[in-house]
Amino acid sequence: MTVAIEAFSSAADWSEACAERLASALGEGLSANATALFAGAGGSTPSPIYRRLAEADLEWSRVAVTLVDERHVPESSPDSNARLMRETLLTGRAAAARFIPLHHAAVTVDRAAAMAAKALQAEGPLDAVLLGMGEDGHICSMFPGSPTLKTLLTTALEPAVFGVPPGRDGMAPPQERISLNIPYLARARRVVLALTGARKRAVFEAEATGDPAVQPIAALIASGAPLEVLWTE
Repeated sequence: MTVAIEAFSSAADWSEACAERLASALGEGLSANATALFAGAGGSTPSPIYRRLAEADLEWSRVAVTLVDERHVPESSPDSNARLMRETLLTGRAAAARFIPLHHAAVTVDRAAAMAAKALQAEGPLDAVLLGMGEDGHICSMFPGSPTLKTLLTTALEPAVFGVPPGRDGMAPPQERISLNIPYLARARRVVLALTGARKRAVFEAEATGDPAVQPIAALIASGAPLEVLWTE
């Protein structure tokens, strides 16, 4: 299975297109159900997309927002993806949305993952997902060499949330994380992978033809997820 890369000539057009795709999926979810569920990535890439998505004309009070992964740190930390989400997406119109955190204080990372899984299970399937990708090919917290990688990529499992330990011998990630698994993404209404730069495009093209058992991009494609890849230089 191959996935086409949609290229955009400007960062503004790219971020607008990403936001429009996500808003459309959330709108479809709201039309079909009482609520809709969005899951987004952390990092620097999503910020302009979140700011545009926050302007979407949606009934945000019926939308629940969560993360595809999170560092096991408090929201006060500059490393917190929840903090990024609150500063960029949960503003303006979108401030009315309900936020469902993955991190929970004063518990182990595995316990936090279990608590997040229980909260998300009550919301039903994801309607819209925004993913980023690292230059090592990781999505969510599916890092090369991680002892949890194969579990996170296993399509035979139900949608779930897992704790991810720090990388060994200096490998990523440097701290504990919490992550959705591939089956969660595969059952979404729409998944947008937002890429920037020639390096990440080359990484995606190489990873797309890799081994789904150990390479997250290949696993995502093989899972049949409704994936759209939007790229700009």
